Amino acid sequence: MPSEKVSSAGNQQERLEIENWIVGFADGEGCFTVSLIKNKTTKSGWQVFPEFVVTQGAKSLSALQLIQKYFQIGNIFINNRKDNHREPLYRYCVRSIDELQTKIIPFFSKNKLRTAKANDFKIFAFIVNMLVKKEHFSQKGMQKIAKLIETMNLKKKSRFLESSETTR
Repeated sequence: MPSEKVSSAGNQQERLEIENWIVGFADGEGCFTVSLIKNKTTKSGWQVFPEFVVTQGAKSLSALQLIQKYFQIGNIFINNRKDNHREPLYRYCVRSIDELQTKIIPFFSKNKLRTAKANDFKIFAFIVNMLVKKEHFSQKGMQKIAKLIETMNLKKKSRFLESSETTR
């Protein structure tokens, strides 16, 4: 009869394998993004929208389901964009600030990304922490977030920083 230590060692090895696989998958197909979206229902007129996303074609939907099963959070959506893809695209998304703070950020803080996404993740985690501290409720905090967003991913100029509401 195998000892419990051997069994838990096997479970630990399996867990490490899935964690390494998730890191590699996120490095290749994932994105840590923060958007500023115009929203008239918010005090500032803007909403900060952080999101962890992994995208796959329909043939590899099971990979997204495995990631969702591991984290026990997030949703999978079909992306109905019409472009040069021959199959529907699916997106695994985690948008809840609480879930990002308690599950996604600790996971990727412990299990390091190996591509340029590591820097995007650091900025993403910093912004989520600002949201937890409610720093986005001030004009200064929103401007800081907008400037940080410009350093992530495609490095687009923030509409928030160009808007007339920002200069008030």
